[in-house]
Amino acid sequence: MERIARTSGQLSMPVNAARSVAKPVLGALRHVGRVGMMLLEMGRALPEWRIWLPRTVDQCRSVGTGSIGIVVLTSVFAGGVTAVQAGYQFTGSIPLYLVGSIVAESIILELGPVLTGLLLAGRVGARYAAELGTMRVTEQIDALESLGRNPASHLLLPRVLAGILMLPALVVCADATGLVAGWLASKQSLHITNADFIYGTRYNFRAFDLWYSAIKALVFGAVITIVPCYVGYTAKEGAEGVGRATTTAVVVSCVFLLVLDFVLAKILLPT
Repeated sequence: MERIARTSGQLSMPVNAARSVAKPVLGALRHVGRVGMMLLEMGRALPEWRIWLPRTVDQCRSVGTGSIGIVVLTSVFAGGVTAVQAGYQFTGSIPLYLVGSIVAESIILELGPVLTGLLLAGRVGARYAAELGTMRVTEQIDALESLGRNPASHLLLPRVLAGILMLPALVVCADATGLVAGWLASKQSLHITNADFIYGTRYNFRAFDLWYSAIKALVFGAVITIVPCYVGYTAKEGAEGVGRATTTAVVVSCVFLLVLDFVLAKILLPT
């Protein structure tokens, strides 16, 4: 009997370990499948353009005009801090015109798209998750389905398209504002001439840098809308579930942004 009990105890440990590993993996695969089904429903809703097109315009107006202020403010300080810190690091024998190169490359390749994506993940992603989660727990989505209407064309597709369309435009504004702020900060604190800053900006600039920034903006726009829409669309458990869905949407979107930032840099940038 003691040998049987000892053997069963030895077997339970690997079984519990395998179960603890398999449970999150199966949960992740279940979410991936549900996201795929949601994307498939949005693809089927594309022919219903009379429904989603005016709603997409409204969402674009809300995302663009509502976010331009905070995006510009953030890029101003990002460009200024980058210029001041670059000047501090290059004090000495290194020529100051390289400050322009550092500011341009940092803003266009990294700070502009990433900071804008993180800001909109908090502002737009949280709003989308809260709106759709409230509609789900108050059975508004169920009522829409009972009337024979497709929730994808009324609720999901306009929000996703608005993020994909507006984030590149906001990133362009962030890049331009960051460059101007870096130029002004360089002139004020480092006393660099306009010719030196422009020369440094052109020194390492490549036309592909702009395409790279635009590609990141498109991918980030899809992430910060698809993830909150899915989380809010599948919310449960009343008001507590809506709050949990909002927090989850923001956290997961930000994590995905950072992971995709590394993946895109590894894939697209030459090494």
